Amino acid sequence: MRRSYGSPGRDLAYFVQGLILLDIGYTLWIGDIFMTLVGLFGFFLTVVPYIVSRRTDICMPWEVNLLIALSLYLHLAGHVSDYYVVFSPYYDKIAHFVSSITVSILGFALVVLVDRYSSLQLTRWMIVFFIVIFTMALGAFWEIYEYLFDILFQTELQHGLDDTMTDLIFDLFGAVIIAAVGNFYLRRLTKDKVAGMFLKPGHLKES
Repeated sequence: MRRSYGSPGRDLAYFVQGLILLDIGYTLWIGDIFMTLVGLFGFFLTVVPYIVSRRTDICMPWEVNLLIALSLYLHLAGHVSDYYVVFSPYYDKIAHFVSSITVSILGFALVVLVDRYSSLQLTRWMIVFFIVIFTMALGAFWEIYEYLFDILFQTELQHGLDDTMTDLIFDLFGAVIIAAVGNFYLRRLTKDKVAGMFLKPGHLKES
């Protein structure tokens, strides 16, 4: 992924964040305080990469920031605009697929950065395996969250075993794709150079 500071892609990430703010404003207007809080939390998650970048050497490519914002917007808009119902079941699967791609990339960034700053010395296949397991674990926790929410608050986030398993299958698709991309980079670049993709310029150690 190329660095592209101030690029149209970065502006696109800001645009999606703006859409999240619009949905938050709409939930306030209709008096849905719960979704307002969900939206505010989601928007906060979209600015976490910028906060981390200001305080550390880590700097995610704009593509990652865009995917984070898009994943959270799809989730929020699905509830606020009833897209989960209107475009059922396709919208939910698309949202899961985009989210799994995002989580997989973040897992990839996490493991190569931890490997860079520690003495783990992970092999290429360990990193690839971690990407899949990390994504599937978070996908499983998400399904548990939906199940508990349905039980405690009488919502309808889940629609039976088929819905849950299909969600997890789409999570797996996203994880396998990014694991394959990660394997591609790790076969052609050193781990340090791969880690440098998620660091500010000038923080790549010379091999």
